Amino acid sequence: MGAPRIEDFISQFRVTDGARFRLKDHDPASKGGLPVGKDEAGALLQAGVKRLSELQEMLYAQDKWALLLIFQAMDAAGKDSAIKHVMSGVNPTGCHVTSFKQPSSEELDHDYLWRSNRALPQRGMIGIHNRSYYEEVLVVRVHPEYLKGQKLPTKLVGKDIWERRYEDIRNHERYLANNGLVIRKFFLNVSREEQKLRFLERLEHPEKNWKFQASDVAERQHWPKYMQAYEAAIRATATEHAPWYIIPADRKWLTRLAVAAVVIDTLEGLGLAYPEVEAHHRAEFAKAKAILDKE
Repeated sequence: MGAPRIEDFISQFRVTDGARFRLKDHDPASKGGLPVGKDEAGALLQAGVKRLSELQEMLYAQDKWALLLIFQAMDAAGKDSAIKHVMSGVNPTGCHVTSFKQPSSEELDHDYLWRSNRALPQRGMIGIHNRSYYEEVLVVRVHPEYLKGQKLPTKLVGKDIWERRYEDIRNHERYLANNGLVIRKFFLNVSREEQKLRFLERLEHPEKNWKFQASDVAERQHWPKYMQAYEAAIRATATEHAPWYIIPADRKWLTRLAVAAVVIDTLEGLGLAYPEVEAHHRAEFAKAKAILDKE
């Protein structure tokens, strides 16, 4: 996939201005116009993984930028497998994955951005957040009763709480971008029909039973509310500096290829390069080489 082709491919998924965004305009089963199938996609992904490894090494060596990848999705959309396959060639010392579960009592005693701030990547690193602070305008919006556990002052829990949280998130992401942290947000867009098939597969195969929880089916009953919450969140927080990518997730091979393309395109756009060695260091290197050659 050459650079122009990557841009053409990923631009259809990118949302930088949510004013006219509608989730129904994005097909979960789309192939993104790619003239390939699952088998050919495997070879493309491997090439992408190799390129990503090269770029990550330069990111680490240059030590100026950091990259934060946020993954949001309904259950069984393929977040874990996308992260696993796309990042399979990246040096573990330059990448860190954080999976956010139900908040702990300690986390509930802090503001809702606190736990994600603790997991932000340092310069030269790629940080991956499997779920994130967006849960606060997604699952908490679908289940507003969860707000009671956050111990907020009563006067702060009003009808405008979601708009205020969108504003907080926009400001937070602007601040991070202003400090050299590049943000890319992925919504893995799986259809309700495909989710059902994946749930059934988990139930029918013993080796996959561990992936299933009864609560997954309970949450599925709130599907319309979740779609409304996702659409509202994407509309309110899609920006040039922190775009959303609505990735079709009914075909796992397409999901992985699209995520890889976005990450590669992002890193290639940073002008990464290995640091240049200053003249006096090169002289020292020459002396060291001479000593080693004599051994």
